[in-house]
Amino acid sequence: MSSRSIGAPSPRRQAPDSGRADRIADAALALLAERGLRGLTHRAVDEAAGLPQGSTSNHARTRLALLRAVVRRQAERESVLLAPPGGPGYATAADGPEELTEALAHALHQYLTAHRPLLVSRYELALEATRRPELREIYDEAGRGFRGPLVALMRALGSPEPERHALSLVAWCDGLMFSCIAGSYHASVPSLEELRRGFVELFTGMGLAGFAPPGCGDAAR
Repeated sequence: MSSRSIGAPSPRRQAPDSGRADRIADAALALLAERGLRGLTHRAVDEAAGLPQGSTSNHARTRLALLRAVVRRQAERESVLLAPPGGPGYATAADGPEELTEALAHALHQYLTAHRPLLVSRYELALEATRRPELREIYDEAGRGFRGPLVALMRALGSPEPERHALSLVAWCDGLMFSCIAGSYHASVPSLEELRRGFVELFTGMGLAGFAPPGCGDAAR
């Protein structure tokens, strides 16, 4: 069974001249994860990216401009993680419960095992967005690109309240990721099987068609 991606906007096609901008933003994301916002300076990004001094300032003149570029790059990196180019495509409601839970569990497990720094940088940016309305706008815009497909998925699964159920799904995933990255469960990561069972239990509780509690039907793995 292939692990398809769910709830991700389409990855951006890179322009030929976007290499340096992405290099700068990727270096900034790495600094955020390693040092936090206090360690994010134009000079530090130049050094981390291996670029001449002043390169980051030429790309993003102010700190706010740099943060905006980093938020955009964070969303792009996450969209690639959820929808890898050349992959088999998106799982949909028509693929059935097993395919959906497999795709969601796989994406979440990838975050928690292979992309932990990307989650740390996300939390740093989320906290900063609560303090800076001008950053909040672009942060929310990036979030809408992920939220829309999830609402559509809930609707396709027959949810009578797709907006509320999409929020429940996001809250469950975000809560689990935070607990395993920065919370009291940081020392352990749930297995793929545990994540699959968690999604089945969540969707069963929502009363979505085709889902049954683990051990009570073929929908469970």
